[in-house]
Amino acid sequence: MEAIWPGSGSAVSGNTPFGLYDNDSTFQSDSPKFATWAARRLGYPIMAIELQDSQFYTCFEEAITEYSSQVNQFNIRENLLSLRGQATGSSNSVTHKRVTPNLADTIRISEQYGSEAGVGGTIEHYSGSIDIVSGSQVYNLNTLISDASHSGSAIEVKRVFYEATPAVHRYFDPYAGTGAGSYNMLDGFGWGGMTPAVQFMMMPIYADMLRMQAIEFNDQIRKSAHTFELKNNKLRIFPNPTSDYPLWIEYVLKSDRDNPLQTAYGEGEGTVSDFSNVPYTNMEYQFINDVGKQWIRKYGLALTKELLGMIRSKYGTIPVPNAETTLDGDTLRTEAQTEKEFLVTQLRENLEASSRKMMLEADSDESTRIQEKLNKVPLPIYIG
Repeated sequence: MEAIWPGSGSAVSGNTPFGLYDNDSTFQSDSPKFATWAARRLGYPIMAIELQDSQFYTCFEEAITEYSSQVNQFNIRENLLSLRGQATGSSNSVTHKRVTPNLADTIRISEQYGSEAGVGGTIEHYSGSIDIVSGSQVYNLNTLISDASHSGSAIEVKRVFYEATPAVHRYFDPYAGTGAGSYNMLDGFGWGGMTPAVQFMMMPIYADMLRMQAIEFNDQIRKSAHTFELKNNKLRIFPNPTSDYPLWIEYVLKSDRDNPLQTAYGEGEGTVSDFSNVPYTNMEYQFINDVGKQWIRKYGLALTKELLGMIRSKYGTIPVPNAETTLDGDTLRTEAQTEKEFLVTQLRENLEASSRKMMLEADSDESTRIQEKLNKVPLPIYIG
């Protein structure tokens, strides 16, 4: 009579708790082989093995899942910066796929600086106008814009479109030989049909700059130049307006700028945000190489040993004629725990050794050593 174990004759499909690999033909063929191998490693047929096929298959499934989890955890840490903002969901799984590092996350951070500089970013810029009234210099933008358009939400003014007429529109034409400037630069170098008969002289560019600078200095020193003062969103303009006109303001909402959950167009819910929703799924067993499958078999054996130890620990001793025998449940569980810890540590060390950082350092070290070796090669002497 053979010791307890019915053999690996039952079907694999439907005999695993989660059925994660029931559609994997390689898993279907390897599971009975693993059950037979693990049973023999535990002592069958010399020793009784109080396990059934479904329990071996369960341990095998768990071992594959643990391997997949360990590798995926490493890949998430390695690639999280590049995967942020990508779509989540099993349909967008990146398992068994090469992830190319990119600057997406760095650019997202720099966009915040772009928002402050007014050259891009993800913050909405609003524009609005206030009515300037003759004789009134001070205008409360919180009242005129925030309360009127944004239900009192705090605003931060970015630009006030209040400037004097550009000096380039006011200086004499340096290109007309008469010096009178009455031909308005002769229709912007179209020369105005070349009539009336005048001589043209191209002046150096610094002459234009000096002339514009003289006009601007004249406005600032001899006249009350167009300027403004902004304190707590209270706008004071200079000089005192002498007519009514609209003044345009560009601003942002402080709630938008201070919101840490800003996303670019096309991003938001359903995109990778952190470790928890990176779309790494359980690996397909058929695509795991032989190195990984050997780790899985060893880890699966440790799981079956732990399970057998739990079963045997339920009955510490069994009475036999004129004596009793002690089962090795506690010993099996201790050995299994040690083996599991060793295998996980070994796998993590191998993964860390293959990280992008370590590979780049190894590549740099190899290049340095090759260069040192090449430097020792004698140089040929050329004789002409």
